[in-house]
Amino acid sequence: MTMTPLKKCRYALEAAGLWIFLSILGCLPPSTASNFGGWIGRTLGPRFGVNKKGFKNLQLAFPEKTHEEHEAILLGMWDNLGRVIAEYPHLERLAANNTRFINVEHLEKAVKDGNGAVFASAHFGNWEVSVPSVYKLYGYKIASTYRAPNNPWTDKMLHRIRTLNGALHAHSKSAEGGRGMMHDIRNKGMIGILVDQKYNEGVAMPFFKHLAMTNPIFVRFPQKFKCALLPCVCRRIDGCNFEVTLYPQVSVFDEEGKPRSVEDVITDIHELLEGWIREHPEQWLWIHKRWKDDVYE
Repeated sequence: MTMTPLKKCRYALEAAGLWIFLSILGCLPPSTASNFGGWIGRTLGPRFGVNKKGFKNLQLAFPEKTHEEHEAILLGMWDNLGRVIAEYPHLERLAANNTRFINVEHLEKAVKDGNGAVFASAHFGNWEVSVPSVYKLYGYKIASTYRAPNNPWTDKMLHRIRTLNGALHAHSKSAEGGRGMMHDIRNKGMIGILVDQKYNEGVAMPFFKHLAMTNPIFVRFPQKFKCALLPCVCRRIDGCNFEVTLYPQVSVFDEEGKPRSVEDVITDIHELLEGWIREHPEQWLWIHKRWKDDVYE
């Protein structure tokens, strides 16, 4: 689609503002940048209209909690989100120096098996840290997937950061990105997929007792290419320090070697996601529209 001059000007200004903001944060120590981002998130986040969507999502997931508890969770979420954004310029350093792995033997087994792996994760903690930390700490190349922003200059800037200046692959959720993912998996590579976003063409599955449209690609790939399906989550421990916890492989085949139903595998993953979120609800991204449209009416 051709970009109008007005939109091109707006995108250029947005990208320039982001570049200046990230450049300033990059001059600060990682902990200072993270703390500053958290302050911005806590201060400005609750003022945004999308905060109402966060309250609605919390009412759906935790109807037993009070409004004050929902409010506290959202404030913590804005703190976490502000930190995630402010930590972008320091992503490589945080992956190498501020992250530790729990149950790394599951990663080593997948590498030893040699068929590649799909890591199923969520918008939790600093979700951008997991993929580069696998590379920086253990030397294994792993691709990420992401939803590209509409602004092409912003997309290019963030793509450079999350790929560590081109050392890793990052595939957008598009036809071209899908081909890139297929190429990596076909060649026994590893890919991290955030599985907690709404996908209208997906499978309607219960998530906190409400139907959520879920993209089954993280099940389809392991079944098609016989690679491992590994759940993992990046938790923020304090400030800009993280723990990436790996879980045992989720079986995508039954005892007879036949593919399990996509619904059963998604159920297993959703149970893990719910557990992570219940433990630290303030670290999950509550402001995206996760469930089917009818629950928001």
